[in-house]
Amino acid sequence: MIYTCTMNTAIDIFMETQDLKPNIVNRAAAQDVQPNGKGVNVSFVLKMLGVNSIALGFIGGFTGDFIKAELAKKSIKSNFVRIDGLTRLNVFTKVKSKGQEYKLVNRGPQVLSADFDKLLNIIGSLKKNDILCVSGSVPPGAPKKIDVSIMEAAAQKGVQVIFDSESIDVRSIASRKPFLLKPNLDELAKWFGAPRKIDRKGAVLCGKKLLKWGVQNVLISMGSKGAIFLNKEACIYANAPSGEVVNTACSGDTLLAVFLAYILKEKDYSYALKQAVAAGSSTAFRAGLTDFSDVEQLSKQVKVLNLA
Repeated sequence: MIYTCTMNTAIDIFMETQDLKPNIVNRAAAQDVQPNGKGVNVSFVLKMLGVNSIALGFIGGFTGDFIKAELAKKSIKSNFVRIDGLTRLNVFTKVKSKGQEYKLVNRGPQVLSADFDKLLNIIGSLKKNDILCVSGSVPPGAPKKIDVSIMEAAAQKGVQVIFDSESIDVRSIASRKPFLLKPNLDELAKWFGAPRKIDRKGAVLCGKKLLKWGVQNVLISMGSKGAIFLNKEACIYANAPSGEVVNTACSGDTLLAVFLAYILKEKDYSYALKQAVAAGSSTAFRAGLTDFSDVEQLSKQVKVLNLA
């Protein structure tokens, strides 16, 4: 079974306006409200590909109830730890006249140490060869090295762990041999003290260093530049298709979910990466998650190159 873990779930409000001016009422031309959090997104995308998962993490208040209900509508099971306070609300606004996107992301509610203990107990109940995908930021109140605690609790049961989070202690996590890390370019720059604008060659070098440290597989999301996948057997790159970017908030989650689904089904890294990049771009070209209606067409623009 696949479990997704989102410690800082959210409701995302997407708005589109022609202009955004100060000190006046700005009317939205379009809006959308969606349950969110990186692991929640992974569960939604996996379900669209016929892959079941169980969503873990923290929820609170009526906003948390909304997330749980929306997952249930898609027949996605959840086992959240309920906390005091409200699951956070984020706002993403696209200003059409400027071709710009504004992202306002809340920190999230305070989570008590007892709540983290409950989550670790749930993770400790998983079974050998289950997959745990830990995604997103940690909320206020998180113990130091909660990522390492999660990794150790999962490893004791033989669970394969995926991390998609900038908050991890990367050296400590890598030494515990996680199944996969999915950094973006900013995260690589942060982890390795590299220039912010890492090119493809630099990304490959960082990925190889992660493999050397103990990570089994590395999936690097590069936004409009595409993505790279590395392990001991492969080093491949896929370009991103062209299109009008509407919102980038969930594209990396889509990339990860689709790649995971296809390597579990196909075990063909090139095909998985091609479909993942196309689907991630499809999400970037709309307000919410892809519905896969344009993925086949977008995939025709995606070429996979062997970098080994």
